[in-house]
Amino acid sequence: MREIQIADVIRAVRELAISANTDLGQDVSEALEKALEMEESPIGKDILLRLIENCEIARAEKIPMCQDTGLAVVFVDVGQDVHVVGGSLKEAITEGVRQGYRDGYLRKSTCHPLTRVNMGDNTPPIIHFDVMPGDRFKLILVPKGGGSENMSRVTVLTPSAGMEGVRDYVVNRVKESGPNPCPPTIVGVGIGGTIELAALLAKKSLLRPLGSSNPEPELAKYEQQWLDDINRLGIGPGGLGGRITSLAVHINAVPCHIASIPVAVNLQCHAARHKEVEL
Repeated sequence: MREIQIADVIRAVRELAISANTDLGQDVSEALEKALEMEESPIGKDILLRLIENCEIARAEKIPMCQDTGLAVVFVDVGQDVHVVGGSLKEAITEGVRQGYRDGYLRKSTCHPLTRVNMGDNTPPIIHFDVMPGDRFKLILVPKGGGSENMSRVTVLTPSAGMEGVRDYVVNRVKESGPNPCPPTIVGVGIGGTIELAALLAKKSLLRPLGSSNPEPELAKYEQQWLDDINRLGIGPGGLGGRITSLAVHINAVPCHIASIPVAVNLQCHAARHKEVEL
């Protein structure tokens, strides 16, 4: 049995909140550079250059790359042989988010859904726990902005829709979103399970490194096909026209009921922020 101290969890989450908002992952930076090479529109190229420069400044000066520093979504992988000591794990994660958004001078965006009164410290975070064998303990923090989340959707198709129907739903979601999710986007797709699982699968697909191939060949084929279809829409960087509307399509799929095909699309903006750490 391995012990994890609550104080270490708080410290780790605090650091993840700050670094995720100021240091864009290398995979996303490289994808933006590749997009710049492929983009044909002069305006699109200029926007991509500005996005790249913005991320470089944020990294160098340790300031947020976007003013919307998002809701803090935290994925926790907990091994069955791990014992968290010294307090509540959920409260520790919450305190880490509170400290990170305070100490990093990050915008607090969490508010009451009805009164719209700001909570003042960007808590509570959205926490997803996954229990697994062994003594692994991993934290992944995803600041999810409102612009991209507002354009995300979930539905349940009938089996007769098939993969062509899923494809149409995904591509049309990007088309209808237009410039709102701050393209170039990453398109997370969850297929199967139930309506809430499909939504979670779509969000978790955004954690996969850009440039990596889906381990399932059939899904990898759909990812490339749908990305090509999306990039033929002409929305382009910033929504001002161009070849590169999205950087990638990532699909997660699991079995579902014989009577339905749950489908979720979770869009991520060009500031595809997430950081992780193992304790």
